[in-house]
Amino acid sequence: MNNNTNDGFYGLGIAPGILGVLEKLGFKEPTPIQRKAIPFAVEGKDIVGIAQTGTGKTIAFGIPLIQRLAQLKGRGLVLVPTRELAIQVDETLKKFTHIFSMETVVLIGGESMTLQVMQLRKNPRILVATPGRLIDHVGQHRVRLDDVHTLVLDEADRMLDMGFAPQIERILKLIPKDRQTMLFSATMPAKITSIAAAHMKLPVRTEIAPQGTTAEGISQEIFVVQKEHKSKLLGKLLEQYSGSVLLFTRTKRGARKVTETLKKMRQHAAEIHADRSLNQRKEALEGFKSGRFRVLVATDIAARGIDVTGIELVINYDLPDDPENYVHRIGRTGRAGRAGHAISLATPDQGSDVKSIEKIIRKNIPISKHPSVPDEIFSYGPSAARSSQEHGRGNPRGRNSFKPRRSSHGHGRN
Repeated sequence: MNNNTNDGFYGLGIAPGILGVLEKLGFKEPTPIQRKAIPFAVEGKDIVGIAQTGTGKTIAFGIPLIQRLAQLKGRGLVLVPTRELAIQVDETLKKFTHIFSMETVVLIGGESMTLQVMQLRKNPRILVATPGRLIDHVGQHRVRLDDVHTLVLDEADRMLDMGFAPQIERILKLIPKDRQTMLFSATMPAKITSIAAAHMKLPVRTEIAPQGTTAEGISQEIFVVQKEHKSKLLGKLLEQYSGSVLLFTRTKRGARKVTETLKKMRQHAAEIHADRSLNQRKEALEGFKSGRFRVLVATDIAARGIDVTGIELVINYDLPDDPENYVHRIGRTGRAGRAGHAISLATPDQGSDVKSIEKIIRKNIPISKHPSVPDEIFSYGPSAARSSQEHGRGNPRGRNSFKPRRSSHGHGRN
């Protein structure tokens, strides 16, 4: 196995046909997770891949999956937590499957069962599915899993967070034990460790960064602001930056309200959350990718389901309920080695929430001020002391006082 970093994708055991596709697509250097996982995965070894979001995990499991399917009979199954992620994984796999005339199918809720049944009749070699919809098809005898020889659990921690553990256990019992299993996750909670111990054969663990580590190249800052001043500050921040913006709210209702506010500001904005139909979510995501919408407003359902390069800024309009989701949210910017920036708006009573986030990411997030809104500090906890002592909160010219900053990215529209 050649680990010479100057060889690009050569020397990782990838078949020439797939190397040709990588070259045509402009992929020159593998990401760390690709470099570590692919050589073991193409040999059929079980893999536990731990890497922060935005590091190229789909190609890390996709190339070995397709290459082994080209050599063996049977099928591959990729389980993912959300509809959006299923669609995007399928889009990535299709860039390579065509050279082997290999069919794929996406099995997700919110789309026609009849259409999915028609696609299943074509005997696809790769199933990309959310656990609930796959169980629906299995229960109605529309798909069998006894010929699956390669299983991928993508974003495994997110699937467990969403309550899919019973469905995953049921699916695992339907797949032959003599199989390859690749498990990819941003974190490694105890439940995933137990799944690996019970259902995998001496898995190779490839950990690219400590759990909870944010991707390199993402700068971060927090503004402490009263709730009623958030929309005013948002407007000022959007004037300060020129690129595309992914904005997170805590609730579906909040997403709707912020989207309406943005439209009143004459911003091209769309929303993506569980109350939107699959077609509406697809339209919003495609419009964001194409630049038709500058701002995409999302709840955490989209935190790991949006794979869009060139997002200049992530704004946490609301802090996440689960501090680990902070990592997944801000990982939507700064992808594939690019620089990115993340801004969070925290209310004065959220000092302990910020401290929980900082504990996970293992760093302090600088606190900034903006002249358009009243100066605030956290009302309790260590973060309150930090905000006043370390960041010059008592000084009107504090270290992180507002300085207009110009985008170096220039994506999207002003």
